[in-house]
Amino acid sequence: MESRKLAVTGAVAFTPRTFRDERGVFSAPFQQPAFEAARGGPLFAVAQSNHSVSRRGVVRGIHYTGAPPGAAKYVSCVSGRALDIVVDIRPGSPTYGRWDAVQLDGSAPGAVYLPVGVGHAFVALTDDTVMSYLVSAPYVPENEYALSPLDPALALPIPKDLEPLLSERDTRALTLEEAERSGLLPPYELCRELEERLGTPAAVRDRAVGTRV
Repeated sequence: MESRKLAVTGAVAFTPRTFRDERGVFSAPFQQPAFEAARGGPLFAVAQSNHSVSRRGVVRGIHYTGAPPGAAKYVSCVSGRALDIVVDIRPGSPTYGRWDAVQLDGSAPGAVYLPVGVGHAFVALTDDTVMSYLVSAPYVPENEYALSPLDPALALPIPKDLEPLLSERDTRALTLEEAERSGLLPPYELCRELEERLGTPAAVRDRAVGTRV
């Protein structure tokens, strides 16, 4: 399995080997040894798995979990095609304000790892695009935030031949600058601390982080 560091600090794209024959395709989009080598640490405990189905042109994001608790994500495309986008929204990060994009294809599965505090968005390039997420924290509505994927300052690479279809929440979301002024973005140093503790038991991790927040 090949891994590639993205332009956002801590984010990694993974490309597994794909085996094809007359029956179809087999691949392993998650492989623990390759993941831990690329991340530089142990596998995070998976608290929840998510599954979405989107029609062509749907844009979901930019979504992120406030820190604490923060959340890491491992995202893959099960069917269809998507442009997966990672956005560094962590003030203090060396790549703050940058984004990178990876095309994920269900017929040749790859994956993207998003460390704690990094924003996530994707554009469905086909109908019935199915995305799968492994997440390090359970969904708690009051911890979840959104930024505008149409923020002109970010200029995300949404294909020009698509009419973006957004939820009401994403349509009304703040720009990156507005969210920073409002103090809603997760600080880079706190995100790094939370990231380092992903491999520790939850009770120990929560006590340790609680001493800083």
